Formats: sequence, structure tokens, C-alpha cells
Amino acid sequence: MQDLAEGVAYFQQDVFPAKAELFARLATTHRPHTLFIGCSDARVVPELITQQEPGELFVIRTAGNLVPAHPLGVDGADGVAAGIEYALAVLGVRDIVVCGHSACGAMTALAAGQDLADLPAVARWLRHAAPAGAPQDEVGVLIRNNVAVQLAHLATHPAVARALAAGAVTLHGWVYDIPTGTVERIDPATGRPTARAA
Repeated sequence: MQDLAEGVAYFQQDVFPAKAELFARLATTHRPHTLFIGCSDARVVPELITQQEPGELFVIRTAGNLVPAHPLGVDGADGVAAGIEYALAVLGVRDIVVCGHSACGAMTALAAGQDLADLPAVARWLRHAAPAGAPQDEVGVLIRNNVAVQLAHLATHPAVARALAAGAVTLHGWVYDIPTGTVERIDPATGRPTARAA
């Protein structure tokens, strides 16, 4: 906690004053241009990777950058779906990025066929990645396939389907490589890299 407290102090003393005008504008305006769906992994920081200022990305982070397909569960309650709907219907984002990453713990567990009996919530959550591959798949292949699967899941959400039909949003698949900093674009149909994102 000491590191966090020191970080807050540095932010308040040095960072915030240098960006005071930006934060004053953000106090009354929230118009991000992109919904970024990434992994909860602490090594994957969307604003750092994309070099965006506060207010430019609307971020949803889940274990394995998973997006449950529509329709939802019995009561329809789903925080990911709510975030997607809000980003499109209220904030009017024009782009949605689903970003996987190298050394993903969720994909590594799936590739290894890891026993998750002691992690029942994790096991249930990872079912949303099941179509991406099978145990024994190479982790890198599974990571890329998973991005394609999550883009397909994303397109099942009514708010996304409407925005796609109206040409109001574009979907993008990325894979971020932690040791090199590179970002690959992923073909949604094949799960294969098409180019670097930059």
C-alpha cells in the first residue's frame, strides 16, 4: 500500500497540475472514441500500450479478455454486456478492440488442460473461451483464436449488431506481445495475424 500512497501523492503534486486543463474538461465530458476489451492481467495496460490520454478509451478488462456471447444468463445480468451496451448506446464509441496478449494465464491453463477444480468460478468463466481451441493447442495459437472467438461473441450483442449494421462501429482484434511490445492485428475469421497494429 505504501507504493500506492506514494503514487497518489506524486499524481496529485506533479501529474495532475500538469494536466489540470484536461481533467477540468473531463469533469464534465466523457466521450471516449474506442471501447478496449482486454485481459485483467496487470502487465497489459491499454492506455500505456496505445498511448492514450485519460478519457480516450472506455476499458473493460476480464480474465482472458473474454466476452460472453448473447443471450445472457437467466436474469440477463452481465457486467461485460452492460459495459458494451453503454459504450455504444450512450458514449457512441466508433471502434471496439478485443486485445489478447502473450503469456496469458487463462489461455495457458486451457492449452495445458489444467485442473481447475479448486477454482470453480474460473472454470465456469473460461467456458466462454471453449470454441477457441482444445487442450494441447499451442498457447500462441489459442491466444489468437480466442481473440477471433471473442470478436464473434461480441457481434452477438444486440447493441453491437445494430451498430455494425448501421456502419457506426468497427471491430478490431489485436494480440499484444509483452516482451517485444509489438501488437498484431488478428483476422476475425481465421484467428491468424494479418499485420502489426501500428
